[in-house]
Amino acid sequence: MMNYLFCYFTGNEPENETVHFALSKDGYHFTPLNQNKPCIVQLSGKKCMRDPFIFKGRDAYYIIATDMRSRDGWNSNNSMVCWKSDNLTDWYDEHIIDLSKYEKTSSADRVWAPQIYYDQQRDEYMIYWSNHNSYGEDKTTSIWYAFSKDLKILSTQPRILYKPVNGLDAIDADIIFRDGTYYLYYKDEYNKTICLVTSDALTGPYCDDIKRVACTALHVEGNCAYPLYATDKYIMIMDKYVDGGYFMQETENMTDFTEVRDFSLDFHPRHGSVILIDDDAYDRMMAKWG
Repeated sequence: MMNYLFCYFTGNEPENETVHFALSKDGYHFTPLNQNKPCIVQLSGKKCMRDPFIFKGRDAYYIIATDMRSRDGWNSNNSMVCWKSDNLTDWYDEHIIDLSKYEKTSSADRVWAPQIYYDQQRDEYMIYWSNHNSYGEDKTTSIWYAFSKDLKILSTQPRILYKPVNGLDAIDADIIFRDGTYYLYYKDEYNKTICLVTSDALTGPYCDDIKRVACTALHVEGNCAYPLYATDKYIMIMDKYVDGGYFMQETENMTDFTEVRDFSLDFHPRHGSVILIDDDAYDRMMAKWG
């Protein structure tokens, strides 16, 4: 049996820009751990983080997040923060990945919502994130990427992964691979909704045919898709950042979604991510923070 671990933050004040965990047995109803208080305290960088993405790597679990204190302004960060764990309860090796050290992102002032994809062919991790540069001809916020062997130092120079052909800003990318296709879901910053483009290669090119997939007219962001264990379904959760709360929808073909009404994420999470964990990991986390 598999369970679901949700990693998130809770708001725009420094005390809310911290790592939180919640657990679920069915993928629809989540309960926060540690009374919805932080489970990891950041010690480096801005000492505040947002948009945590939790990932099971080759040798350990990782969390990568936006190293940002929103009180400093929305154009105030150029780095990511990363942690490592062997058991999901003890987190260590905190470090900062500073994008200003690389030529193409030396003026980056919005390094947001980083995520990780393991490329088996390269035996490297692909980090991808929302990126805006403060100077240069192109000031569009788009999705960038670079590879890393250890999630500490980039092994390739940052470059654009996806920039919408319509010229609108794109943030919060989430890539799912299924049946030979890479599905890249992202937030259209102008229309405040979630869109989809696809490719047959991880690094693209991604198609120019943009499909809107959010089943709500409300403003949403922070989209995260995860498989529903022992089914053909994927669930997508989205942060209703204006109205508050979360929106949930599901799909069997990755392109056509239906709204889910029977779910509970009523502890006010913000943009986060979900992975599947086994019973042993569930029990360890409950024993420490339950």
